[in-house]
Amino acid sequence: MHIKDTDTLLFIGDSITDAGRDRTDPASLGNGYVQRIAGTLGERAGGGQAPAVINRGISGQRVYDLEPRWATDVIDHRPDVVTVKIGINDTWRRYDQELLSPVDEFESCLGGLLTRVVRETSARLVVITPFLLPVTPDQEKWSEDLTPRTEAVLRTARAHDALLVRADLVLPRAAEGKAATELARDGVHPTALGHRLIADAWFAEVDSAS
Repeated sequence: MHIKDTDTLLFIGDSITDAGRDRTDPASLGNGYVQRIAGTLGERAGGGQAPAVINRGISGQRVYDLEPRWATDVIDHRPDVVTVKIGINDTWRRYDQELLSPVDEFESCLGGLLTRVVRETSARLVVITPFLLPVTPDQEKWSEDLTPRTEAVLRTARAHDALLVRADLVLPRAAEGKAATELARDGVHPTALGHRLIADAWFAEVDSAS
């Protein structure tokens, strides 16, 4: 995928995208993978114009929380590339709040959001899969919910011709040679290294796409 210096790249999702951004400042990118992507794009620009990067991640959100803000936070920006990272809270809330997010409903909602991007903009789509690096015994059982949810994300992304960033593969592979907490201290929220791996995986997919 060729990213032009005049492009607008929009990222939306949960806390992994949010990464502590200042929501009172529309230009704030947080301290995670979005900031790293923007920094690399700036370096590639060599002091010239770099693509605009917008972060609209909000901590704690599930896929249903994206729907009411999709027009203002995505469509109205007329982005050229939209990256979506969502799903782990849909699983997490089942275990800490008994708040269910049935996979079929999750898939339908995500599909509707991606369809709107295709129909209402000319943006190219990138989808980052949810991931988990279990660090507690309780998290070991989350796979019963997260595995089929990740499969739903894959199906939906492919149905909309989105590029896929397989965080669910990249981070577990990286954890094979080190403690999971080095990549995500609580199993969910990436460390600086975890965010760098996600950013690197994003570029690997985007740069290699025609």
